[in-house]
Amino acid sequence: MKRHIFVFVALLFISCDAPKTDRASNTDEYLIPATAEEILKNVKNADARVVLVNVWATWCQPCVEEFPDLMAVYQQYKEQGVKLVFISADFEGQADGAIAFLKAQGVDFPSYLKLRSDRAFINTLDPNWSGAIPATWLYDSEGNKRYFWLGKTSHEQFEKQIRDVLMEGDQQSGLHTPLKARGET
Repeated sequence: MKRHIFVFVALLFISCDAPKTDRASNTDEYLIPATAEEILKNVKNADARVVLVNVWATWCQPCVEEFPDLMAVYQQYKEQGVKLVFISADFEGQADGAIAFLKAQGVDFPSYLKLRSDRAFINTLDPNWSGAIPATWLYDSEGNKRYFWLGKTSHEQFEKQIRDVLMEGDQQSGLHTPLKARGET
């Protein structure tokens, strides 16, 4: 019996030193395990004019199809203060696959892996959300939810709402900087 307790205590101490991030051995990309509370806190405290939050999974075909549009709109508007936050709904044991997918899509910023039960995560992130994915939220610079999309959404739909929120922010701050439209230099 003492031996079993010793093994349990030893394993407990070893697990306490486990890294907080799940890192694939063949990449420098990180997938940070996080609760919905932690993610929402980061959204609210983001130094950004607009934050686009997307919940996706490697096993979700519409998520995979939508991903390039999210990356394109992010690349287009990141210099105007848009931040993109990806939350993988993959299981923790699938983290290497999710990291490989992020890397293949050109994601060069930290992304999250959802923690806790699905229901707790869903209810905290947005009590009005059914939990279906892909799911995308648009937050303004104050961390206020402005738009929500459920299901695969197009680049044009994301772009329109991002431009609206950016222009509203410019008007409120007295800035009248023209926004670059897609394809303009």
